[in-house]
Amino acid sequence: MHIIETNNLSHTYETFERRIKAVRSLTFSIPQGSACALLGSNGAGKTTTLKMLLNLLRPTSGTATVLGVDSRKLAPAQFEQIGYVSENQKLPAWDTVRSLLNFCRALYPAWDREFEARLLKLFELPLDRKLTKLSRGMQMKAKLLSSLAYHPKLVVMDEPFSGLDPLGREELMQGVLDLAGAGDWTMLISSHDIDDVERLVDRVAIIEAGILLFNEPLDSLQSRHRRIHATFNQGDATPARPTLPQSCIARENMGNHASWIETTFAAQTEEAYRADNPGATFTTQPMTLKEIYLATVKNSASRKGNE
Repeated sequence: MHIIETNNLSHTYETFERRIKAVRSLTFSIPQGSACALLGSNGAGKTTTLKMLLNLLRPTSGTATVLGVDSRKLAPAQFEQIGYVSENQKLPAWDTVRSLLNFCRALYPAWDREFEARLLKLFELPLDRKLTKLSRGMQMKAKLLSSLAYHPKLVVMDEPFSGLDPLGREELMQGVLDLAGAGDWTMLISSHDIDDVERLVDRVAIIEAGILLFNEPLDSLQSRHRRIHATFNQGDATPARPTLPQSCIARENMGNHASWIETTFAAQTEEAYRADNPGATFTTQPMTLKEIYLATVKNSASRKGNE
């Protein structure tokens, strides 16, 4: 079962001067129980996508279903199963942590007091302190607690680590990791902190200029990407350029050395390279999610520039 499915989902902002295509024909899905990172640069369309999924913004065209319901028809019954945490989410300045939880508790029939107590202890939140007196990291913990205590089926997080110092980021990250096995929930997280989200997710979607570049399991993504280095015979008067398939990106040639990124790496790839490039030696390196993301986005920009 897929918790989220989109089909040619698009949104265009109309201004007096021009039309801005923020999201273009987005088609992807997120299986139940997965934790998916939605990655992209500023202005890529991440927040617009999340807003359409939560019926905070109407699609210009295309459709999306969330929890099996058309996103434009989400009702209280669905919102009781969705948790939402955002860097731009406003908390009532006059409230304490206690009064915030009292207010939220009345909204959700499935609110779990025992789970609430566990989260309070885990996050070390002071019940009687005003929300405005909390650090930014503690405010994010309060938002997360109030979005998880009713056991939502879907948790949507929009830049939850933005603006946090390293300690606050690590504490919030550890809290989410500790809770990962606490229930059958699906997570969609949009973030610039790629090194952090790599620890949280098992699936990755990359969107750039409103266009989906790919959406797949993290282990599949990392298994098919390798950075490859080649060294050619030093005795060659003119160093050979490697014969590479179209699946290779970020190619660089430096004298008798060359490097590139193979996007469809498989066990037989090195053998194929050796057959096409006799006399050369090859080494391969696995890549982090951040390295894959940067290479993918740069390659997409380069291809657009050449069109």
